[in-house]
Amino acid sequence: MQALPRQWSTDVVPGSQRLDYWVGAVCEAFLEMDVTSSRREAFNARLVHQPLGPIAVNRVQASAQDVYRTHSAIGRSRDNFYYLISQFDSPWSVVQRGRETALAAGDAVLVDSRERYEFHFREGVHCASLQLPIAWAERWLPGGPDSVARRIAGDAGWGLALRGLLANLSPEFAAAPGLPPALLVDQLGVLLSLAMPGAAPPDDPRGADIRRRAMDLLAQRLGEPGLVAQDVADALGVSLRSLHRAFASGESFARSLRRLRMEEAARLLASRRFARTSSAEIGRRCGYLDASHFVRHFRAEHSITPSRYRRLALDGCG
Repeated sequence: MQALPRQWSTDVVPGSQRLDYWVGAVCEAFLEMDVTSSRREAFNARLVHQPLGPIAVNRVQASAQDVYRTHSAIGRSRDNFYYLISQFDSPWSVVQRGRETALAAGDAVLVDSRERYEFHFREGVHCASLQLPIAWAERWLPGGPDSVARRIAGDAGWGLALRGLLANLSPEFAAAPGLPPALLVDQLGVLLSLAMPGAAPPDDPRGADIRRRAMDLLAQRLGEPGLVAQDVADALGVSLRSLHRAFASGESFARSLRRLRMEEAARLLASRRFARTSSAEIGRRCGYLDASHFVRHFRAEHSITPSRYRRLALDGCG
């Protein structure tokens, strides 16, 4: 059973202790950092944290503040991460690698905790902050470590799609996502790769060939339970990022696999040859070990249950 999100709130301490409490909460939930605020006497803050597969999802609401990741803080940290941050309501700025980047509400930015950075929230904080393992992030980043402190515009194109995902990927959702965490995390990686400034167009010359070969492989292996994008990328000899980018201009990898499975299930259910094969067994032949999961997906695709689909199909055959 997935654990409930963890929370920190300055409401639990007297006003005079709130900023000190907040510094401790930030260091516990994220990394060693220093925080100052012009509103020390009336400071309020709340942080909610939830792991999701290899990443962690955080929501922060707080008074105006400045955050500093210093050399001494880096030296005290055992682990390091990239952080993908999007502020919902107000402008703010980030400094890293000599870049001072101004960000509007809805923009996103990536920072690397292995190097010094500063955040300046002059009007308060209401943001999503995703903690990304170094190796995971660099697998998706087109510019590698040089991707930090670059504005990801949230008002158009892939940046707008990334903005929507960050707005909806709350800790509460991450605690009970209803989808495999690996699927959601891969989707995040795809959007991050496409939205980063300087990302190559998704329709590169190899993309169509990768997609064609991937679809052929999915048709052959759709009956394998637990088949994931990494399995297909490995079989094709391409990177996971290249595979997802090949699907970026149209139907996603996950949607393509699900559609092929549902088409095969419908074909089997409508065949008299398989009339004595249970719906659960047909689900297993299409990659679903959990019968209820198969029924939910089939009903979402065809608007009726597998059993009713079979009755209608076979009755129509006379």
